[in-house]
Parts: sequence; C-alpha cells; structure tokens
Amino acid sequence: MIYLDNNATTAVAAEAIEAMVACMSSGPTNPSSKHKAGECSKEAVMAARGEVARFLNCTPPEVVFTSCGTEANHMAILAALALDPAKQHIVASSVEHPSCLELLAHLEKKGVRVTYLPVDAQGRLDPETVSAQIAPDTALVTVMWANNETGVLFPIEAIAALTRAKGVLFHTDAVQAAGKVAIDLKKVPVDMLSLSGHKIHAPTGVGVLFVRKGIKIAPQIFGHQERARRGGTENVPGIIGLGKAAALAAKELDAQQVSLASLRDRLEAGILERVPFATVNGRGAERVANTTNIRFGNLEAELLLERLDRAGICASAGAACTSSGTEPSHVLLAMGLDERGALSSIRFSLGRDNTAAEIDTLLDVLPGIVNEAAAIAA
Repeated sequence: MIYLDNNATTAVAAEAIEAMVACMSSGPTNPSSKHKAGECSKEAVMAARGEVARFLNCTPPEVVFTSCGTEANHMAILAALALDPAKQHIVASSVEHPSCLELLAHLEKKGVRVTYLPVDAQGRLDPETVSAQIAPDTALVTVMWANNETGVLFPIEAIAALTRAKGVLFHTDAVQAAGKVAIDLKKVPVDMLSLSGHKIHAPTGVGVLFVRKGIKIAPQIFGHQERARRGGTENVPGIIGLGKAAALAAKELDAQQVSLASLRDRLEAGILERVPFATVNGRGAERVANTTNIRFGNLEAELLLERLDRAGICASAGAACTSSGTEPSHVLLAMGLDERGALSSIRFSLGRDNTAAEIDTLLDVLPGIVNEAAAIAA
C-alpha cells in the first residue's frame, strides 16, 4: 500500500507505540489515585505535558489534554462565548475545518452571530479582512493555521497581533500545521491553539488545547482533571504516545519539511507533465510542504480515487470528517471553483514514511487511470 492521505491520519510512530505498550504493561494508570501507582501515572503525564510544551514553546500548565482536535476546537469556541454573555459574535474563515464550521452553524441557530471571511482564488486570507470584521461584541476570532485540504498557510502571526491590539481572543486550529511548520507560542501571541495527536504520528483519541496563561476558560466537561479545565480520567497511554510523537516531530521538523517538499514537488511536476489538463489548487500560495490538491479537469475524483485504491494507492477528495465524498469541497468552492471542478479535485498528503519510489509508482499508474476515467466520462 502507498499511503498518501496523511492529512486524514498518520501511522503511529514506533517510539510512541513502544512507550504506550510499556505504560499499559506496567499496571493500572489513574493519575488521580493517591498511591504509588497513581503517582507514577501522574509523573508520566507531567513528562508528556513537558514534551508537548517544548514542541509548542509554551509552559506545561498551558497545555490541556483533550480527546482530539475537534474537542479542542469546541472547547476554545464555547469557552470564549462563555466568558462574556454580552459578546456573542465570532469571526472565522470560510474554509475552516468541519469540526469548527458545524459547531458555528449550530451556534448561529442559538443566536450567535458569525462572520465568515472570504479567501482569494489561491485560498489566501488577508489579515486586514479579519481586523475589519471585529466588533465591540466579538468574543473570538478563530482561523486555522494551515488548511487541511489545500495546505495553504494563513498569516497567523499577523492576525494574532491584530486581535491582541483590539483586545479580542484569538484561537487557531493548528491541527494541520503542527509538525509541518515551526510553532513558537512565545513569539506568536495566539490565545488558544488546537492540535490532534493522530496527525503527528501519535494515536487517535488524544489532542491538545493550548490556553495562554491568564485566560480563564469554562470547562465543557466538569471534573478536577487538567486544572479543572477538562474533566475525565486522563488517557495516560495516549498522552504518553503524544509526548513521544511531539518530541519526535520537533527533532525531525526541518529535515522532514525539506524531504516532503521535494516529494510533493516531484509529485506535482509529474502529474502536470502526464495529465496536461490537471491544475494545482492553491499553487500560488504559501503551503505546508506535504500537501497538494490537484484538479483533474472535469473527471470525477471519486472514480479516480476508486481506481487508485484498487492499485494500492490511498488518497482523498478532502477532509476525512465530511459525511460524503459526493459533496463538493467548501474550501474549493470558497476559492472560486465551480461544483464540478471541486468534485474533480484530489488531495495528496505525504508523510515521513513516503519515498520517491512510491511517488514514481503513482506517476506510472496514474495516466492509465485518468485515461480510463476519461473514456467512461466520454
């Protein structure tokens, strides 16, 4: 199998698996227990929290463990609204992940006002459009760091500076940025940041919400854990796995990005050479190194993906969290593609285990698949 869907999920790193197995083999794990076994679990969680804090360049108390990136996003948005009942306005980009957009749509039905910011044809967001939409009743600006479908990066540092100057909380969904760009929370003044373990070679079932010191958030799940910010017995093995994965990502970041950019460029150039009517969505924007989103004329992406899957190659038509592949991508529609163009686009997202030989295999089999799909469409 050639796996080119790393933005959906990544393989768990061997180092993380080893640490998790050791944890699960050592006996019961409940950090709240006031005995030796509990204290050992507490120390393991503290160590992992430190690894995540070093990865983000923040302090360990600012790291709140969650079950996933979706929960972290929800915590940030709902906590911001709870801080001041008079502030019930949120500013978000039109291309946020479904985990944010679906919550925002629900909140709109409850009376919350949401302003959705446009992107240009390359998927870029102008920070000045953020500033223009901030109002006296704005509770939060939430803008993703890197788009999960196109890989396009947003100017998070500039947006954070604007929101801080206006005294408005800023949250960024960094699920697709973590491990792909350097995140320095001492330098970039975001107030809250979400990440997901299974996007950086940790297991599923664990995530993080960074909450900057001094910001009080109301819990959505009550309990004494995580400094009363997120109740529930900690997922100790998952947290340990996330700590190991974060340390590994920090160590490998620079080398991995050089390697992944080379593979992505090889993939893009090869496809554009072999399929003359193919185009890269967002090619003119700054992107994370591992992601490319390619439109194959008006050929159905689902048909191409099914044929690729038969050939042992995994890719996707967009976010894994969307309910149906037959719906056009809201990201590509926001960039100006029509429905047919959006439904003819495939995301290839590379990871640390991919090789040039795998890219070449894809390039060998793709023209035949494209020709077959074109014959069916004719």
